[in-house]
Amino acid sequence: MRIHMLKREQHLNITLDQAWEFFSSAKNLQAITPKYMNFTITNDPGKTIYTGQLITYKVRPLLSIPLTWVTEITQVENQSYFIDEQRFGPFKLWHHQHHFSETEDGVNMIDIIHYSLPFSFLGGMAHRLMVKKRLEEIFDYRYKTLEKEFNEKID
Repeated sequence: MRIHMLKREQHLNITLDQAWEFFSSAKNLQAITPKYMNFTITNDPGKTIYTGQLITYKVRPLLSIPLTWVTEITQVENQSYFIDEQRFGPFKLWHHQHHFSETEDGVNMIDIIHYSLPFSFLGGMAHRLMVKKRLEEIFDYRYKTLEKEFNEKID
């Protein structure tokens, strides 16, 4: 099984409290996910993040094919980090770390995603041909959306 990694870092001009409130709420995932994915949360995960929390989604990541995705919040350290792992979905492995650290002028946020695809050789081909690019597009979209939401000054 080949394990891939995607890492993204971004500085946000908000407080640690604001960052934690925004990112630890599943309801905000749709706002930072590209519209073409038709991302919809299909359960009520509640307002507060906690270890063991399950979040279920419908998503269309490739070729508009609808997929059910279930993730579990496996670790939470309040205002520091949380980790979600796929329990059911398109990946053989999905382990997503969300880290937050306060800076003098805001918050530094780091996403580290370890993932693997099913189907061995075919999964490897799919990764090279489209999955890697699609994940990069999704996190590029997230970066741009967060820049507009938290870092662009309104005069």
